[in-house]
Amino acid sequence: MFSSIFISCLLQIPYLLWAYNSSECYWRITEEFHHEGDVVIGAFFPLHMIYTGNKLPHATEPYFYTDLHLQYNFKNYQFVLALVFAIEEINRNPHLLPNTSLGFDFRNVQYVERGILENAFIWITGHKHYYIPNYNCRKKSKPAAVLTGTTLAASAQVGTLLQLYKTPQLTFGPFDPILGDQRQFSSLYQMAPKDTSISLAVLALMLHFKWSWVGLILPDDHKGIHIVSELRRELESNRVCIAFVEMILGTWSSFSNKFWKNLGKIQNSSANVIIIYGDTYSLQGLMRNIGQLLMTGKVWILNAQWDYTNHADYFLLDSFHGSLIFSHHLEESSEFTNFIRTVNPYKYPEDNYLPKLWFLFFKCSFSEIDCHLLENCHPNASLELLPRHIFDIVMSEESYNIYNAVYTVAHSLHEMSLQQVQMQPYTNGKKQMTFFSWQLHPFLRNIYTNNHMRGQKDSDGKKKLSSDYDILNFWNFPKGLGVKVKVGTFSSNAPLGQQLSLTEQMIRWPLRFTKIPHSVCHKSCGPGFRKVVLEDRVVCCYDCIPCPDNEISNETDVDQCVKCPESQYANTEKKHCLQKTVSFLTHEDPLGMALTTTALCLSALTTVVLGVFVKNRDTPIVKANNRALSYTLLITLTICFLCSLLFIGRPNTATCILQQTIFGVAFTVALSTVLAKAITVVIAFKVTFPGRMVRWLMISRAPNLIIPICTLIQLVLCGIWMATSPPFIDQDAYAEHGHIIILCNKGSAVAFHCVLGYLCSLALGSYSMAFLSRNLPDTFNEARFLSFSMQVFFCVWVTFLPVYHSTKGKVMVAMEVFSILASSAALLGLIFAPKCYIILLRPDRNSLNLIKHETHSGRNKHLNH
Repeated sequence: MFSSIFISCLLQIPYLLWAYNSSECYWRITEEFHHEGDVVIGAFFPLHMIYTGNKLPHATEPYFYTDLHLQYNFKNYQFVLALVFAIEEINRNPHLLPNTSLGFDFRNVQYVERGILENAFIWITGHKHYYIPNYNCRKKSKPAAVLTGTTLAASAQVGTLLQLYKTPQLTFGPFDPILGDQRQFSSLYQMAPKDTSISLAVLALMLHFKWSWVGLILPDDHKGIHIVSELRRELESNRVCIAFVEMILGTWSSFSNKFWKNLGKIQNSSANVIIIYGDTYSLQGLMRNIGQLLMTGKVWILNAQWDYTNHADYFLLDSFHGSLIFSHHLEESSEFTNFIRTVNPYKYPEDNYLPKLWFLFFKCSFSEIDCHLLENCHPNASLELLPRHIFDIVMSEESYNIYNAVYTVAHSLHEMSLQQVQMQPYTNGKKQMTFFSWQLHPFLRNIYTNNHMRGQKDSDGKKKLSSDYDILNFWNFPKGLGVKVKVGTFSSNAPLGQQLSLTEQMIRWPLRFTKIPHSVCHKSCGPGFRKVVLEDRVVCCYDCIPCPDNEISNETDVDQCVKCPESQYANTEKKHCLQKTVSFLTHEDPLGMALTTTALCLSALTTVVLGVFVKNRDTPIVKANNRALSYTLLITLTICFLCSLLFIGRPNTATCILQQTIFGVAFTVALSTVLAKAITVVIAFKVTFPGRMVRWLMISRAPNLIIPICTLIQLVLCGIWMATSPPFIDQDAYAEHGHIIILCNKGSAVAFHCVLGYLCSLALGSYSMAFLSRNLPDTFNEARFLSFSMQVFFCVWVTFLPVYHSTKGKVMVAMEVFSILASSAALLGLIFAPKCYIILLRPDRNSLNLIKHETHSGRNKHLNH
């Protein structure tokens, strides 16, 4: 940091050496000059500073040309040319101030109170050696008004004196609310518009480029305090956060510890965009040091046309290259540019600054006799050829205000001349105006209010200053180019959303950035993520988390993800919603195919078993176990196996109803058949001395009535279910990612569980009866197999319930099919497998002799017990 300052100081040695070899005429020529006219406007402009004794100018300010006595800022010379240009236009206009010529008295204003007041007294009194209050020594010309600027201090000091004489004062510097106090400065008129919309303009730019993390640098004065609250309110209300706020004192020296500390804070800040608000003079020390530090990694947003081009050194890089500048909208004036091209010291011999410019830059020399400039200069010499850091031919905002101020005075004089009652007599065929400067105020106020040059009127007829801004992009690479290119506009009067207009293709950013810079506290949350504000941090400092399931974000920095419609699902990156495919348990699915094959095979196997029983219907083992009930059970099991096919395939209303009805009725028949078998065994073997009633039960086969009775009860339950809340087709969009599962909704969960509960009660009853008869003496006693099959059946369906409720979609349907097949297969296998084994593989055991022998031995054994 300090090395760059040291190098910059070394580079100033040529300027100091030049100062000792300059021509004597260069610094002997007076600095004030006069342009004759019937009415004179005073002009107090800061063009140079005078040093006395051994005091030398600052060697660290390369943008000022210095000698042993003077320090020049030739860029401000445009103020004088704007004044000359306006006065010449008015004097040529036959319709404005006819027969009256305008002139001016120019006086250089130094940044010293005594010098400013001294020049003001001389101009007011017309006497250079002593001051006579309330007395004017002017004889030829009439003083009309005074133009002052560019700083608040200069205008306020002159204004305090002019207030005593009621002399109109027009300022061309930045608008300042202190000067707008009519109680203190009733004779002062500010030509610069107020920055009424600068906060809105800056905000629009931040939102356009999505800059949400910015720094603020402002002068530590009344304007800085006012604008920081305004900017903070506008920015933070639109979620643009402020990384830091630096209030800079204009009196800080370049080597102040606090100054360097704050510059380091600015340089190391994560904010790539920094807003600087102020005027050229309040923060000139800061700007100079930023330039020397080569802060090329920041985008500077500025509110005025700073004199960056004054920083002429030998570096290629410039800290302010790529900056964006908000400047009040100015009407383009090609006439002024053409006028500057024609200006030379021979055209305006009374101008004492032009000879010095020509001497410095166009190799002209002075006559040793009278110090007049000789015509031995560079051919085609023109101000247009000067580097931009020395002089700019494009009209600045201050020059534009001077131009408007001159026209405001001219129109006021014109109105006063038209209404003047007492006129002076003709002198040499011309009329001369007779007035005092204070008499001009009513006309000035009228013209100033109407603001014919740039203002508008609101509904109350009051002045409404322009709220339009030009957005300029500063091109200064290589350093010295110094071009300010208009890249956009801001108009607060335009409809919302159309106030800012930018041509992004024309913007040149600082060399560090290859595209539009980002200035955020945290890296942007891309598509598929959303922002989460961190605790104890501003809203701009956040973290990024992925969107929840089935939610997406297809933009950056979203606060909330958007949920996909039920018919769509989020892709893996959670950036887009994709259409879900309709799915159900089909016969083509591996799971559906396996279940279908199993159901068909088991139903076929049951049919085969039924055929075996029918073929061997007269054998003892078939007859001994109630042949009719066995047939009924096998047929019912075949239906149970086949009813599972209703659950596979695309469901419809009919299948949804048939699924539950056939399932409930078929299993009721099967279980009631098993119950009837178990009761028959108990009746046959438990009654030692059968009475008439028991004998009738055995002969009439009354236990078989259990089947229709139990079935009727189940039919009633199913009827109530179907009448109140029947099953229907439903969709499950969440069970399987990317799919909409079509399935049958049970309708009434209570009815479904009642059907299952009834089946389980039948199974429990069958198990109880079979368990009681498990040890009865009989060769073909199937009570054990019945009880064991009921245990398996009961376990399957008790296990089914929690698993069923914990699954969704096709798995849930498959679980129900599996339970149907498993429970039916348990009945088939455990009850009929032993019988088929004897019939098919051990026919020797399927005979009456074996039955009698086993029965006799069994009874003896039973009697012994």
